[in-house]
Amino acid sequence: MFDERRLGYLEGLVRELGERGLVARVVRSRSGPAFCRVVNPDAASMSENVMCAPAPDILDQRSWYFWWSWGEPMHQVDDPCGAAVKVARVLEARGA
Repeated sequence: MFDERRLGYLEGLVRELGERGLVARVVRSRSGPAFCRVVNPDAASMSENVMCAPAPDILDQRSWYFWWSWGEPMHQVDDPCGAAVKVARVLEARGA
């Protein structure tokens, strides 16, 4: 079933990421939940898939979080700006 709540959170994150110069879009999968694909246009190999889901039992289950692709909670969804700052920092292209 299509999850409007998840999609809304991800679309908010996409807007914030775009304001930071990153290319981001919501990807809808037939076999799993939607997620946000983010790419640094200045270094295309720098990319990340951000998931969005409620917290597990160990955290507050009423709260939704953005999650890193490796399964670590990143940031609460009520602050997409803060989450975008973290993603932008991780995908930042650093000169040699």
